[in-house]
Amino acid sequence: MKVVVIGGTGLIGSKVVGKLNAHGHEAVAAAPNTGVNTLTGEGLAEVLEGASVVVDVSNSPSFADDAVMEFFRTSTTNLLKAETEAGVTHHVALSVVGTERLQASGYFRAKQVQEDLIKESGIPWSIVHATQFFEFMKGIADMSTEGDTVRLAPVKIQPIWSDDVAAAVGRTAVGSPLNGLVEVAGPDVFQLDELIRKGLAAKGDPRQVVTDPHAPYSGAEVQENTLVPGPGAQIAETRFTDWLAQQH
Repeated sequence: MKVVVIGGTGLIGSKVVGKLNAHGHEAVAAAPNTGVNTLTGEGLAEVLEGASVVVDVSNSPSFADDAVMEFFRTSTTNLLKAETEAGVTHHVALSVVGTERLQASGYFRAKQVQEDLIKESGIPWSIVHATQFFEFMKGIADMSTEGDTVRLAPVKIQPIWSDDVAAAVGRTAVGSPLNGLVEVAGPDVFQLDELIRKGLAAKGDPRQVVTDPHAPYSGAEVQENTLVPGPGAQIAETRFTDWLAQQH
């Protein structure tokens, strides 16, 4: 099976390509640095020739509200049009657990537009909703930092290793289209402020984490269960503490 992975040279994409090729599929990494640009449409028709499945794990280079909306709207529109012309029979996209609950955030409004375009495209589809990756805990701290203070809400978070996300995306890509969502998460639920406090301490980061129930997450206020999956989610095996212990 030929699978084209959009964003195939990034953190998740490169792992998806590796896992699919290891299982005997023909996985092709498509990204600006391989000559494929979904924003301009450059290289799309060529790379999609003979492809059965397209996996989109790309992300916007800018998280500014207007730029991220432009990225997901334009690139998804271009991609779905090219897939229709190429006869692709399954579109798989990676999105985020809680997207529909985080619409006060420009980033998540853009992700919702991406999902809606996919659902309306007429191409059989599957969307994988993952919780936040272990690798992005520092990013959460950074986007919540003012001076030496990190403000975070005491809400639940159930992070997952990027490798486990890639495995779930790969499984979905070689399966039948769901025409629906599947949620994936790590095995352990943490309190967001506590998790980041521990993570920063483990790295010797001097920033102080302050618990603030109204602290925004990516620009949106969050409730107790905004960031965790519902019942029926696929639960990965890798524990955050085990992963963290191997980062030194």
